[in-house]
Amino acid sequence: MFTRRDGADVTSRVRGRRRLRLAAAASSVAVIASTAGLAALAPGAAVAKVSESSAVSKTSAVSKTSAVAAVPAPPPGFSLTWGDDFNGAAGTGIDSNWHYDTGPGSSFGTGEIETMTNSTSNVFQDGAGHLVLQALHSGTDPSSGWTSGRVETNAATFGAPPGGVVQMQASVQQPDLTTANGAGYWPAFWMLGSTLRTGTPWPASGEVDILEDINSRSTVFGTLHCGTDPGGPCHETTGIGSGERPCTGCNTAFHTYAVQIDRSVSPEQIRWYLDGVNYFTVSANQVDPTTWANAVDHPFFIILDLAMGGGFPAAFGGGPNASTVSGGQLKVDYVAVYNKPPSGGGGGGTDIAQGKPTTASSVENATFPPANATDGNTGTRWSSAFSDPQWLQVDLGQTYNISQVTLNWEAAYARAFQIQTSNDGANWTTIYSTTTGTGGVQNLAVNGSGRYVRMFGTQRATPYGYSLWEFQVFGS
Repeated sequence: MFTRRDGADVTSRVRGRRRLRLAAAASSVAVIASTAGLAALAPGAAVAKVSESSAVSKTSAVSKTSAVAAVPAPPPGFSLTWGDDFNGAAGTGIDSNWHYDTGPGSSFGTGEIETMTNSTSNVFQDGAGHLVLQALHSGTDPSSGWTSGRVETNAATFGAPPGGVVQMQASVQQPDLTTANGAGYWPAFWMLGSTLRTGTPWPASGEVDILEDINSRSTVFGTLHCGTDPGGPCHETTGIGSGERPCTGCNTAFHTYAVQIDRSVSPEQIRWYLDGVNYFTVSANQVDPTTWANAVDHPFFIILDLAMGGGFPAAFGGGPNASTVSGGQLKVDYVAVYNKPPSGGGGGGTDIAQGKPTTASSVENATFPPANATDGNTGTRWSSAFSDPQWLQVDLGQTYNISQVTLNWEAAYARAFQIQTSNDGANWTTIYSTTTGTGGVQNLAVNGSGRYVRMFGTQRATPYGYSLWEFQVFGS
């Protein structure tokens, strides 16, 4: 569990406002009533071609469910940022990369009926290189008495900088059940925007569902949630989704599920992959720039869970029912995050501010020092005191001609601010000014020169301070 700055429980709010997709599901049920109906959808599923530099390496399904597989080597042009291959001893719980998200499913607002626990009966490593989430039932009433597991990464640092690409990937076997005995099962591999943990509400902070299936249909759904709820530019609570896609054999063997957030193309894209094949793409121009930036242009944290019941399974026939078996397992072989750096850095050449001495008018606390904004890490940030005005400045070490400044804002951004340059750190020239700042990632074309460059904020957009993931400067 994590809390907003105002102390409210964000986890309850997230799943309380998270999608039920009833509208989309209702229309899909009419078409997808059988395997034949599902196959009929396949020809309409466009498979987009992607550039070689950002293509996901195809990984064939692993038929040996007990095989121990290391985290795969990164695709060409990428490097491994983070990974977990779950090589703990049999019967042990999660490692230090993760924490449990416990509590009754009823608190998630999706109609789930399980209770998420930290018991090794529900969440355990099997000693064969897998993390297992297992749903168990007790009693005679199929609509109650279920326990299961949900875990999320401690880190909320998985994202792409401007001009870069990030790929989140997992090898997963869905519960080895059928529609005859798996009604109500709802496995998921998904992620939420890091800004949710610092006060930005759902769905504005973004949610990317990499894998979801319901009722053991051996299918996959991919979805982006963003904007406002209900309705808004992303049609919440449904989101912008792929619809149900075939996933043959996904209940009986391991398959790879991945998304790429690609900020190297214009418009930016999110691409969904099943076994290396791109089956769904969302582009930034499908929504307004602010909605996209707030939902996508920041780091994320990753979630694995196995829910039971709820509105989504109900839209496809319901469950659990009297035929639903206890003990279904979501097995995860590995989870990995890969990054591809910007070509030339930030789309404007080399970031000449990175690693340079950086100072500020104030800090919220010692966790958010000024240097965080120029360290090249989109998972760390500077945050100021909760007052106006505030500034952040970087010493470039020599005079440069400045052509672009990129501000990667956390949820606490500036409504009014100036970009200023100075030769001595005392006398400043304004080279950019606005009173209608949008937050997100702002790429500002400027024309000026100086050794020192600063963001001078005069009006906050939130009750908090000013907070920047990255303050980038480009020039010659």
